[in-house]
Amino acid sequence: MFSFMQKMLRFQRSFSVSPFPTPPLQLPSPMETHLWFVVPDEFKSVSLLNQYMELLSPCEKENVLSMRGEQLQKSALLARTLVRTTIARYQINNRVVDPRSLKFKRNVHGKPELEWESDGGQCPSPLHFNISHTSSLIACGVTVNSSIGIDIEEKQRKIKNNILAFARRYFSLHEVEHLSAISDSEVQRQEFVKLWTLKEAYVKALGRGFSAAPFKTFTIRIKNAFRRGFDHADDIESGASEVVVESSDHPERLANNWQFGLFELASSHYAAVCMEKDKASDAGMSAPMRLTVRKTIPFVEDECFSGTDAVVPIAGLIEQF
Repeated sequence: MFSFMQKMLRFQRSFSVSPFPTPPLQLPSPMETHLWFVVPDEFKSVSLLNQYMELLSPCEKENVLSMRGEQLQKSALLARTLVRTTIARYQINNRVVDPRSLKFKRNVHGKPELEWESDGGQCPSPLHFNISHTSSLIACGVTVNSSIGIDIEEKQRKIKNNILAFARRYFSLHEVEHLSAISDSEVQRQEFVKLWTLKEAYVKALGRGFSAAPFKTFTIRIKNAFRRGFDHADDIESGASEVVVESSDHPERLANNWQFGLFELASSHYAAVCMEKDKASDAGMSAPMRLTVRKTIPFVEDECFSGTDAVVPIAGLIEQF
């Protein structure tokens, strides 16, 4: 009996990829993030997965097929497909992009980046992206002219070790104290996962990864926005808050050039976005991050999740579109 991937390889040679069917989207505006996600369990069609396989480069195909187990292969395929089809939705320099033509490179720390070519040759891409995945959800965030890091974690993620012992190993003193003050073990676990999600998004936005930016070297704090000058009634009623990052060695040193958003996604995951602030704006001000969230099955359908109960802001100044 053919496995899922064997079936795909069997049909690949005779299968042709149809043109990208959706009209091109406008690029995100400054301080705007577009977040696209897929749910792997919803992809059961071998012919559709075969179509996705045809979008990949030879190296990507080899990497997908080298994964052990069908679920890992499927997840790797969907992650690469999500990146390619998401980027291809946008017109860059008035060009419609074929998802198969996209090329990628990695920075010195291994973070994937788009390798963009204009008429005059290679040039820095205005579009930045980052991807995160669990076994049950894969997400891709997109910004323009702003570095971005995203992370998603299952809300019910189990922590094998004692949470406080684990936190003492990886988190800053302030973060450990924050968790230690929570008596309810379930609330403590949830707060740990939220902090981990925010910290992961930050190091990914830096483009360094955990090894180059250990979690213990910085602190994530959630501050009431009203205390920082947001005195509008709507902010007070909604409990608007700002997420800031500071050096553990120098608590007074805030990284003012980053903006965070933390929210619940699809009632099952915590999602964090960290993006570089618009350089043209006042560095001392924190305007809301504009966020658009869409669920997709590439080549089949998209569903807007923004403004629904499926996207619930938790922390950070987030304005949904």
